[in-house]
Amino acid sequence: MNDPTVMNEPTVLLVDDEEPFVDTMTKRLSKRSLTVLKAYSGEEALSVLKEDHHIDVVILDVKMPGMDGIETLKAIRKDFPLVEVIMLTGHATVETSIEGMRLGAFDYLMKPSDMDVLMDKVNAATRKKREHEDKIREARVNVILKARP
Repeated sequence: MNDPTVMNEPTVLLVDDEEPFVDTMTKRLSKRSLTVLKAYSGEEALSVLKEDHHIDVVILDVKMPGMDGIETLKAIRKDFPLVEVIMLTGHATVETSIEGMRLGAFDYLMKPSDMDVLMDKVNAATRKKREHEDKIREARVNVILKARP
């Protein structure tokens, strides 16, 4: 039987231009039953999202060269609206956090973030994404059933 309170292992995409940070966080998150994919830029993150349709949550650094976190968030919201985004930064400003939340980020955390807090956010974001997916599937089924003669 399927227990609706038990989720399949969340899949996260960790996006940060600092390779040692990404490698360390990947190890720490993987030990907590997450499937972790990596990207080292906003452009690479969008490419990974196009290839893997099972990503639940993006953990996204705000300050990156080239396409920064806010630009990447805008692109994710446009092209992958169900994927939840948790913004991470060591350089938080009130303006940036307000902008990220206004653009649809699930939440905003400072680096280094407490692993238990981050895991709580990832699990909550995964639940939200999967609930939206379930509602969309249910709506599609209802459309098909209503179309039957």
